[in-house]
Amino acid sequence: MTRIELYDTTLRDGMQGEGMSLSASEKVRVAHRLDELGIDLIEAGFPSSNPKELELFHRLSRETFAHAEIAAFGMTRRRDVTADADPALRVLADGFAPVCTLVGKTWGLHLEKVVRVGREENLAMIAESVAFLVAQGKRVVYDSEHFFDGFADDPDYALRCLRAAAGAGAETVVCCDTNGGTLPHVLGAAMAQVVAALHGSDARVGIHTHDDAGCGVANALAAVLAGATHVQGTVNGYGERCGNANLISIIPNLQLKLGHECLTDDQLTSLTPAANYVAELLNVTPDPDSPYVGRNAFAHKGGMHVAGVTVDPATFEHLDPALVGNRRELLISELSGKGTVLARAREAGIDLDDAAAARVVERVKELEHRGYHYEAADGSFELLLRKETGDYSPLFTLEHWRVIVEMGPQGHVESEATIKIWARGERYVRTAEGNGPVNALDRALREAIGDIHPDLAAIQLQNFKVRLLDGQGGTGSITRVLIDSTDGGRVWGSIGVSENVIESSWQALVDSLEHGMQLRSAERPAGVASGAP
Repeated sequence: MTRIELYDTTLRDGMQGEGMSLSASEKVRVAHRLDELGIDLIEAGFPSSNPKELELFHRLSRETFAHAEIAAFGMTRRRDVTADADPALRVLADGFAPVCTLVGKTWGLHLEKVVRVGREENLAMIAESVAFLVAQGKRVVYDSEHFFDGFADDPDYALRCLRAAAGAGAETVVCCDTNGGTLPHVLGAAMAQVVAALHGSDARVGIHTHDDAGCGVANALAAVLAGATHVQGTVNGYGERCGNANLISIIPNLQLKLGHECLTDDQLTSLTPAANYVAELLNVTPDPDSPYVGRNAFAHKGGMHVAGVTVDPATFEHLDPALVGNRRELLISELSGKGTVLARAREAGIDLDDAAAARVVERVKELEHRGYHYEAADGSFELLLRKETGDYSPLFTLEHWRVIVEMGPQGHVESEATIKIWARGERYVRTAEGNGPVNALDRALREAIGDIHPDLAAIQLQNFKVRLLDGQGGTGSITRVLIDSTDGGRVWGSIGVSENVIESSWQALVDSLEHGMQLRSAERPAGVASGAP
């Protein structure tokens, strides 16, 4: 099958989404991760737009990439200015980036109300800008902005815009669904005409779609089916309004579903880690429901589903999650049967017989009736399994804890926690201040047993969520606290439920630390203790 050229615009188009921001050094890290993934072209940004972009291009000029090439973004020349005299085009021509991406107008509405130039002048702006950069030794990608709106309005003129770029030497001409409102059957039909119209030229045909109608990925695939061989998008679909087409979904669809060559098999298995890496740099929680790479993409909850995938994964999975670097999740809830519990126990290396599994099922039902929710609390559930089998050793025995929160005369709120616990036959009393009551409890606990359990230092809270289970109770409602924790590699969830939010938090915090210590203990060679010598 045809090899598809992958073009990532996360560093420019993706940053136009609300709340999206990366420093120049962080963008360099993203570029290297995209290079490792196997992306062909990385659009780094608009070097003439601001000092931050200039700094990025200066940094990138000193970097070495194994595969990817850097593309600099810009616009066609301004009206009434020759291409060689346009300052922005000069920046592109003088820059290190071997590829320059130019965006130009296609739609008559924009010509009349935005740039206010005639149709022939617009064609000249396209052709002269492309030709100037080609003459400067640059390879040019031409983005035909609002192509599908322009094609619907005047198909002949829209195709003339593409031919102007191709005729001037553009390596690739890209049809952009800038407003994101075109449906796949309309886009596919238009792309078929584009491919036919450019047949015989040296230009590759590309596609750039947005997700305003929820069709960004589908439209990119429709374009490839019509003959496009260059696909643009962003990691996780980040971008303005509803986002850009999600490359993380497009890539496995192209390679695993349509049979096109995009990445090596090893690169494809890094898809999930790459998607999560960019999300973490942006301080965005990865979407658990994201196709292919989300935590729930291969999650099974119903007992019949779990029984099916246990016998043959193909019964309820469209492909092996390992192909994209993901893994199967068996969710525990009141809908789970004994088979789900046994499967989860096997995953955790816990020896659980049928009778114990049946008891766990009943216990889960009882706890979920009280407000527990184990689908997102895998750490707490594994502790429940260990308690049922007797394979459980608490980090400590609680005697007492107390939290004081008070406001000082300057309006500063102070939190102080005191804990009294027993560990290894010794009594520990510690008091600590913190940024809120939960942080104070966490600090006091770590100060108490940090010396005998040094691995606790590697375990950090990553996310903290509080939910009222009965909103009608107002401030007296039962609260559920979910904590996500990490040791720098793995992430796990823990849960606490109480009418007191601090008690809920304490339960979740303790489960989080105990499960993290169980994981690290399992990795330690036999005979090596977890405590300090």
